[in-house]
Amino acid sequence: MVESAEARADAAARADAAAPMDVVIVGGGPAGLSAALSLGRARRRVTVIDSGEPRNRTAAHMHGVLGHDGLSPLVLLERGRAEANGYGVRFLQGEVASARVEDGVIEVDTAHGTLRTRRLLVASGLEDVLPDIPGFREQWGRGVVVCPYCDGWEHRNNVIGVVATSARSVEQAQLLRQWSDRVVYFENVVGEASAADLDRLARRGIRVESGAVTSLRVEGERVTGVEVDGRVVDVEVVFTGPTLRPRDALLRSLGATTTESELGSWVDIDDDGRTSVPGVWAVGNVVNVRANVSVSLGLGSLVAGALNADLVADDIDALVDA
Repeated sequence: MVESAEARADAAARADAAAPMDVVIVGGGPAGLSAALSLGRARRRVTVIDSGEPRNRTAAHMHGVLGHDGLSPLVLLERGRAEANGYGVRFLQGEVASARVEDGVIEVDTAHGTLRTRRLLVASGLEDVLPDIPGFREQWGRGVVVCPYCDGWEHRNNVIGVVATSARSVEQAQLLRQWSDRVVYFENVVGEASAADLDRLARRGIRVESGAVTSLRVEGERVTGVEVDGRVVDVEVVFTGPTLRPRDALLRSLGATTTESELGSWVDIDDDGRTSVPGVWAVGNVVNVRANVSVSLGLGSLVAGALNADLVADDIDALVDA
């Protein structure tokens, strides 16, 4: 009996649906979406799994992102999802429970079921762990910030407070002197400046306040001061250095190797984003502490190109073996 065209098409559709994805991306921030866009345009079968909690979600605007200066980070992600979806990229909301490699295929467990994929790209970002000081979490991304290049211009000539989280915070205070001549460095017990640092701070007119920071003073939505050992020092914004905690539990569960640094333990990748686990890649803040929005967008595109080339080589090998 001759099989009809409709039957052949139906069989092909069922086989296509049963085939593993080319790439599953965990994380829908700038790095993950940039990679998804490039891979979708390369006609790859891609699914993005995203928890919907980007690192910069509390910030009203992004700055220093070429062509998007002042844009809401949430708007950037909304546009990115729409663009990637236009090339067939599929999106799932939620967390990844676990993953494993089975017979050369990676299985990813989600609330929506188990996905099978040829490659896994982890772009799950990092968490900013703030000092345990009342008001910091509530003001994070607005009156309490971290990056001079992201927020320094908006606070040029303001009274800028720098609340230390370590002795290295002295460097942050010196950097912020570029934007204002009214910088106050709060040693906060953990950031006591050396004699040499005190001299350098004084030479640039940076005031030093000793003692433990106990809270922020806020009027309405605006930071107005820092409380130190019972006294209040007037400031208009606070910069600080949170502890950076990569969201890399999935990578570690798969056995990815790590390296210790002064900023903690980070998963190893090569220049193309490959981890030590075959078929598993990573990009963005989860493996790169310096990956701001602009850097993450570029790295996502770079890793997508390397990933697609790896899949092409795999396709060729499969044909040769057949």
